[in-house]
Amino acid sequence: MPLSHVFLSSGRSIELTELRMSSTYGEMLEGYPCKRINDMKVSGRRREAERVFSAVPVHLVPPTRQYPDGSAGPFGPVEVLPSVTCIGLFRSTAVAPELDPVLHRSALAVVWFQPVPDVPSGEDADPALRGIHWEELAQDYEL
Repeated sequence: MPLSHVFLSSGRSIELTELRMSSTYGEMLEGYPCKRINDMKVSGRRREAERVFSAVPVHLVPPTRQYPDGSAGPFGPVEVLPSVTCIGLFRSTAVAPELDPVLHRSALAVVWFQPVPDVPSGEDADPALRGIHWEELAQDYEL
């Protein structure tokens, strides 16, 4: 049973079957969020998704970056990502139209960032998440 259904901008419905959420800056003990730190966080989450969901392709939804003040510290200006990091496994009908829809599905692991710890659902999901090009990114598999 899926956790939720997300309706992509293309009209395709995808099922969220597994979700891992974490605080973007929860383990940050010192310093401040800046481009260098954020780039490491983003690439680290992508590598984590590739390790955990090694059987399916992984897509990263580029996070929004905010710059709350103009001052710069020793590592450059403050740059803030949304506060929740998500790694999810999505499934849907097969991408290839010639495949039997009863015997085949498609899957894609996705990494994205969002401001609150809500499960994305329906058309209320973040527009960047809903904008995934499923047909280009997902991989078909046999049940």
